Amino acid sequence: MQQKADQRVPVLVVGGSLVGLSLSLFLGRLGVRHMLVERHSGTSIHPRGRGNNVRTMELFRTAGVEADIKAAAALLADNHGILQTPTLVGDAGEWLFKEIDPGGGLARFSPTAWCLCSQNDLEPVLLMSARALGGDLRYFHQMESFTQDAEGVTAVVRDRESDEVYTVRADYLVAADGPRSPVRSRLGIGQSGPGDLFANVSVTFRSKLLADTVGDRRFICCYLTDPDADGALLPVDNNENWVFHAPWHPERGETLEEFTEERLVQHIRHAVGVPDLDVEITGKASWRAAERVAERYATGRVFLAGDSAHEMSPTGAFGSNTGIQDAHNLAWKLAAVLDGWAGPGLLETYDTERRPVALATSARASARSVEHSHPGFAPAPGIGGGKRGGILNIVLGYRYPEGAVVDADPDQPVVPDGMNLTGQPGSRAPHLWLRRAGERISTLDLYERSLVLLCGTGSPAWPAAAARVAASEGVRLDVHRIGDAPDADLTYDTPPADWATAHGTTPEGAVLVRPDGFVAWRTPGASPSPEAELRRAVGSVLHRA
Repeated sequence: MQQKADQRVPVLVVGGSLVGLSLSLFLGRLGVRHMLVERHSGTSIHPRGRGNNVRTMELFRTAGVEADIKAAAALLADNHGILQTPTLVGDAGEWLFKEIDPGGGLARFSPTAWCLCSQNDLEPVLLMSARALGGDLRYFHQMESFTQDAEGVTAVVRDRESDEVYTVRADYLVAADGPRSPVRSRLGIGQSGPGDLFANVSVTFRSKLLADTVGDRRFICCYLTDPDADGALLPVDNNENWVFHAPWHPERGETLEEFTEERLVQHIRHAVGVPDLDVEITGKASWRAAERVAERYATGRVFLAGDSAHEMSPTGAFGSNTGIQDAHNLAWKLAAVLDGWAGPGLLETYDTERRPVALATSARASARSVEHSHPGFAPAPGIGGGKRGGILNIVLGYRYPEGAVVDADPDQPVVPDGMNLTGQPGSRAPHLWLRRAGERISTLDLYERSLVLLCGTGSPAWPAAAARVAASEGVRLDVHRIGDAPDADLTYDTPPADWATAHGTTPEGAVLVRPDGFVAWRTPGASPSPEAELRRAVGSVLHRA
């Protein structure tokens, strides 16, 4: 029996940091009414979590906020690479890598690129956009408890300013409430993985003279390796605002109280190599790097996303990006189920798809920290020994061997050794520049609110079949005919091009793409029963009974 509540929403989001805000944005774009509660009084004030990878920027592009994020990130637009050096005085040291995208090769795969936007700059953009879409976002409101039954979830929320307590009834609850997730704990969900890896104290400071020492070295991060004062230096504005991560060793009994302002000033001066450097400490926050993944991502109608589901070493910014991509995967599935065009079994594929990605990515993040000799990280035997090398296959090439896909190869690795985005079911659909009514768009711009069937102009059977399936099943299914013929919906931006070859099929074939841009199914050629074949594929992907 449904419990009475003061307020009713389809989705309740707990946690208003990057992942919770992204989920709110994605749900708002899909027209899903929701409420978000966050115990803090506002968005992050500490410049952290700055690396937004190309896949995340693709999602923000589709959600209409790419330009706003780039504007918020303008101060660091020319910063690239990671420098490792014992001192910033002189030209000692070496670049671990100097360019994120050397040679511009990324343009073959994506319409966008990496973006260096600190969390304190990114979160306000997401907040403003989510509220503009109708999101009910409540800061300084804390969920104190929840219960769930077969029909939904009832949560008790406290307004921390007025001390008012109210209840919220939701069809689904999504916990984006951080690594020490009270929701995960309440559900009794355990975690796997090595656990804590290392700890740092993050310090914000002002220095008007440091920019002179840095010179024209526009790095994302600089690992300073003096054994008596190692740490990581990050620019905030390349001028006078900076962040320094100092190693902290609680495992040796070292306390946060020992990190006095005087000690931190001396540590920074020593690490940089300028004994009299002007340093004004403006903030301090501790953090711990860990490698953990929840043993399951859902119980009943409650889901985990972001740090509540997985913790990763910060090297490579894998954690926040994986969390934002969790939110995107879950958002379209919640929307489809709530709108009635998918069966509830679709939501079970959230765990099936996203948990293996987190396991593979978290291991890669630890290996990256070993590669970069992250300050404070002295890995125990067996930790951080995973595959090394490039990361584009991890951030863009990961795949779903099982889940809401048809005929994906379950024996293929979640993270392939190389980039092979050629339309395989379970992989992110290929990027191709096209023209629609004169406007230049990417194929990735087609995917957000519906399933999409791509086909050629010489195959009228597929659009007709899609129209009948959409009408009879009540499914959101759009069709786009690609080619140079007069009846094409989309034409090529720079001929010669071939959508079929790019998607691993033929001009007579078809490709079904999910709202999140992943290939759900494809057929290599014409079918004797296109409607029946498409109906089976759509029913399987959407878990329709």
